[in-house]
Amino acid sequence: MPAEDQTTPLAAPGPPVGERPAAGAPDAPAAGPAAAPGLPLHLALASVSGLVVTLVWGLTGAGYFWPMWVWFALAVTVAVHAISHEAFGGPRDRSPADHRLRVAGAIVGTFLAGQIVIWAMSGGGYFWPIWPLMAIGTAFVATMLILNRDGLRWARARQLAERVDVLTRTRSGALDVQAAELRRIERDLHDGAQARLVALSMQLGRAEQRLERSGDEATRTLVLGAQRDATAAIAELRDLARGIAPPILTDRGLVAAVQALARRCAIPVGVDGDVPRRPLPVVESAAYFVVSEALTNAAKHAGDAVARVRLSQAGGRLTVEIADDGRGGADPAGAGLMGLRRRVEALDGTLVVEQPPQGGTIVLAELPDGT
Repeated sequence: MPAEDQTTPLAAPGPPVGERPAAGAPDAPAAGPAAAPGLPLHLALASVSGLVVTLVWGLTGAGYFWPMWVWFALAVTVAVHAISHEAFGGPRDRSPADHRLRVAGAIVGTFLAGQIVIWAMSGGGYFWPIWPLMAIGTAFVATMLILNRDGLRWARARQLAERVDVLTRTRSGALDVQAAELRRIERDLHDGAQARLVALSMQLGRAEQRLERSGDEATRTLVLGAQRDATAAIAELRDLARGIAPPILTDRGLVAAVQALARRCAIPVGVDGDVPRRPLPVVESAAYFVVSEALTNAAKHAGDAVARVRLSQAGGRLTVEIADDGRGGADPAGAGLMGLRRRVEALDGTLVVEQPPQGGTIVLAELPDGT
């Protein structure tokens, strides 16, 4: 069933189906950072413990302020609690690299601060914490550079995903508008220009009958020619309207429209339709024109073939299969089949052309139905 040379008739492509938020819809408010469970209680107990120890120190005669070591130990336990929450229970609205960086920074900062506090509480003197400060600081900066590279990669991936989502929504809106406009044009052609041409053809027919009775053959010949031209214009206009959006597809659905196609086809065509729920209009339109183009190609190139169309719907997918037992030899890169493939892919669907060894051609399209 080779592809015919003409490009596929204009159809209304559609968006990837499924519920999507409007382009301008506000996003859901982001959840704020959750407090560490038990951290306020831990802090309160540590403070009370430190105050009790300090009170004991004061009641026992003061002297060397040994409670500072207790305060230091209590502060370390609170810091470990907070860092553990950040590492294992904190919010996940950041990139993995950013999360690791924050945890590493908290650990390093707590360790270095503890070193300085120990130096100060032990009497000062030579500032030995400078060496761990330099070593750990250098390692932390190197780690930060590595994690920042991963964070930038994650941020770019997130921006790309958001951009794809925006483009998908805007394409969805544009294709919906295009489909509605094409349906309006079809209705205008049917109810406007086509109706006037039919009326004109009828008037010319009556004029021709009167001229036949009057014997004015020259004028009658001119009127007959005008009537033939009007009839041809009506046929062309009907073909154009049918190529945009056939009324039966809108009024009765995909199965009825395909059955009407089969009755008009030049070769025998059987139709098996199981579409319990109507897909979105743009999906119906794309599926209809896949069948129309495939049957046209089969009638032109498959010889004395018999075709069968199967329509099925399951799992949110609409499957369209057109098979014939003709000579085969379809060119998947031909203009007609390429046009069908672009039409289906515009809806996030797939279209494949198979040519079994025993002959014939199978055109198989799958589209999301939007139900």
